[in-house]
Amino acid sequence: MSVSSTDLAHKSIKSLLIKQAVPASIGILFLTVNLLIDTIFVGRWIGSIAIAALSVVMPITFFISSMGMAIGIGGSSVLSRALGKGNHEKAVATFAHQIMMTFGICILFVIAGLFFSEEILFLFGANGAIMPPAKEFFMPILLAVPLQAFCMMGNTVIRAEDKARHAMVAMIVAALSNVILDVLFIKVLDMGVFGAALATAFSFMLCFAYILWFFIKKSELRLKLSSFVFHPELVKEIVSLSFVTFARQGVISILAIILNHTLYAEGGEQAVAIYGIISRMLMFMLFPVLGVTQGFMPIAGYNYGAGNYIRVKEAITTAIKYATYISIIIFVVVLVFARPIAALFTTDAGVIEGTPVALRWVFAASPIIAIQLIGGAYFQAAGKATKALLLTLSKQGFFLIPLVLILPPFFGIFGVWIAFPISDILSTLLTGLFLKKEMTEELKEA
Repeated sequence: MSVSSTDLAHKSIKSLLIKQAVPASIGILFLTVNLLIDTIFVGRWIGSIAIAALSVVMPITFFISSMGMAIGIGGSSVLSRALGKGNHEKAVATFAHQIMMTFGICILFVIAGLFFSEEILFLFGANGAIMPPAKEFFMPILLAVPLQAFCMMGNTVIRAEDKARHAMVAMIVAALSNVILDVLFIKVLDMGVFGAALATAFSFMLCFAYILWFFIKKSELRLKLSSFVFHPELVKEIVSLSFVTFARQGVISILAIILNHTLYAEGGEQAVAIYGIISRMLMFMLFPVLGVTQGFMPIAGYNYGAGNYIRVKEAITTAIKYATYISIIIFVVVLVFARPIAALFTTDAGVIEGTPVALRWVFAASPIIAIQLIGGAYFQAAGKATKALLLTLSKQGFFLIPLVLILPPFFGIFGVWIAFPISDILSTLLTGLFLKKEMTEELKEA
């Protein structure tokens, strides 16, 4: 085992969290800036209908590629705990299984997408004028999705090896290449929505090439042919934890379907475009909190596997503290700059007018979400699949989807926006109860 991964057992939690979270945050920053710029280019150079098309297509392709993220996070929990116990052979076998499962599952989804593209797009909200640009955007990205899935899976494995800098570089490669190719295909070659899709697909390819290079040249997980023999028990262990992330992404996709149809019914294409801006801002503004969450997981998983519960508890409290500070800053920024943020994306006066109020309400409970995110991440890192699944599904599945269905008949489109902070508050309370019990009863001194 490399010295790098064993540092997780000895270095101070604060320094480890910074070491893990800063590269993860920078990587997510580049990824989300890429999505923002993509949306800005599409909105300003093509039109607000194109933003609505992106809002329909991205949840579909992200759902498929999230198979890689799910297998990556679930398998990396197994991998981190195996490294913590000194079982390097199991860690290598886990990685091999992650590769096989990622490509196998994603290719099946891509085949289904090729045969039923129009039906899937309609299901996800491609109504009226949104359908033509959505179809144009969908196909190139769909074909490149298995590479994106491998990138998502590989990124979590790289962080589990305590090599977060390389995970960051992979995300930067994807983001920068997409921005450059956007300018080339949309502005210079005037290829419209299809050009935006091509730029995204090629950026996946370049990210895939970098991650493949890392595993060949830099990784401590040296694969052999014998590593690619399926072990049912290992598959079962990976799937049980991967299912947490997969279920979350599945619920997010169901939420996208309900939101897009509800928003279209309440406010037409313009309302869908407004949510397209808000969804990008949710990813962008929360990047440092997500970075802390991702940085926290290998620290918690490794030390839980090693039975060092004092360090696990310290990691939980430290991560929540710093993530909360960051969340408060994010809330203030959104509160003050909501209108200038909306004006960045489009020149459509109706979209600019409708976005600020919606944006402020969607972010209203952001100062408290650190407990929700870190709590769910802990149970996944510790291999407690049932609790992780329950908490992961709580916001979107148990609270947000029902509220989006219940509130609009009474409050119109405003009911959609206030559903977000209400669900954040309820899911944070639930996670807090689980986490408090875990820290006082389960994580006793070893």
